[in-house]
Amino acid sequence: MALINDNYLKLKAGYLFPEIGRRVKAFCDANPQAPVIRLGIGDVTEPLPPAIVAALHAAVDEMASRDTFRGYGPEQGYDFLREAIAANDYAARGAGVTADEIFVSDGSKCDTGNILDIFGRGNVIAVTDPVYPVYVDTNVMAGNTGDADDAGRYAGLEYLPATAENDFTPALPSRKVDLIYLCYPNNPTGTVATRDTLQRWVDYARQNGAVILFDAAYEAYITDPSIPHSIYEIDGAREVAIEFRSFSKTAGFTGTRCAFTVVPKDLTGTTAGGERQAIHPLWNRRQSTKFNGVPYIVQRAAAAAYSADGKRQVREIIDFYLANAALLRQGLEQVGIKVYGGVNAPYVWLKTPGSTTSWDFFDQLLGKAHLVGTPGSGFGASGEGYFRLSAFNSRANVEEAVKRIQRQLG
Repeated sequence: MALINDNYLKLKAGYLFPEIGRRVKAFCDANPQAPVIRLGIGDVTEPLPPAIVAALHAAVDEMASRDTFRGYGPEQGYDFLREAIAANDYAARGAGVTADEIFVSDGSKCDTGNILDIFGRGNVIAVTDPVYPVYVDTNVMAGNTGDADDAGRYAGLEYLPATAENDFTPALPSRKVDLIYLCYPNNPTGTVATRDTLQRWVDYARQNGAVILFDAAYEAYITDPSIPHSIYEIDGAREVAIEFRSFSKTAGFTGTRCAFTVVPKDLTGTTAGGERQAIHPLWNRRQSTKFNGVPYIVQRAAAAAYSADGKRQVREIIDFYLANAALLRQGLEQVGIKVYGGVNAPYVWLKTPGSTTSWDFFDQLLGKAHLVGTPGSGFGASGEGYFRLSAFNSRANVEEAVKRIQRQLG
């Protein structure tokens, strides 16, 4: 008899974005002429920058020659990419990260889930609320939670509410926790963490022997020079934090797939016997066993993002999406909607009108304005009454979306 992992049965009916896709498909099938604009899922729309495309072509040509063909690469990533990351994303900001502490992967979504492989059962896990659903669902799958209550909160997790009432800055846990998920700039709220805020988290982790899982997938969208881009800009963070980053929302790699995770050699956890154990070799062993590495051509493309032309072209795309976010913010504010985010992030987080629920607002926008967004309640109980719009789209679509929202809500 083949036993299944019963933890999967504890998951809610469907992962948020497939559920959105199901509802949109049903609407489009019933209304095939409706000009639907999608501002829901955070998928980029602009093509890869020319410098990256040129690097892809050159790498493909290398693969066509016996002299330059490459088969299996290092599971941790090629040195040329790891060194470029260390120099440009960390050394340039005064954050001490070495190339051999960087692990190239096919996505930060994958890594934030896979990281649980190297942590044991019995950890108390803290998540902000609202939260990127992957953090919660992968803990459910791993057996780190009980069942969900009527609000969608799983027993065993420590939920840290982040709402307008606390300026989207969650308080430190009221009980001792062991793993802490933080995402800044935040998905879904689009808010950021100040240096003082991050220092408080690092200090808490050091005092309690906790590990921070820091998702910085949107760091390139930070426009405020006082806001840290990396947790490693904070004193003591190397001892307590793992950082996840992605090329998806910066260089347009959502369909090309490349990201990286930083595991400092200073970081330790505790064995069942109470001894301190370095985490770096554990993640290295996990990747070497379960992962065959990112394709050579993709890593060459990612490295091109750090060339002079690549940096300029990537910056132009980021600025383009930030301009879209500004248009969404301004358009919503003009009709009296309370808006957050959209300044240092590509997401706009809005308060739904009156007592409208998140999913009711979703259905209204889709049915009447033919717009797709993301219900805040899909990100957690504290997201109820909020709604996320993504700036990832063409300028024409964003401008049209603003007109439709204003007609609907004005």
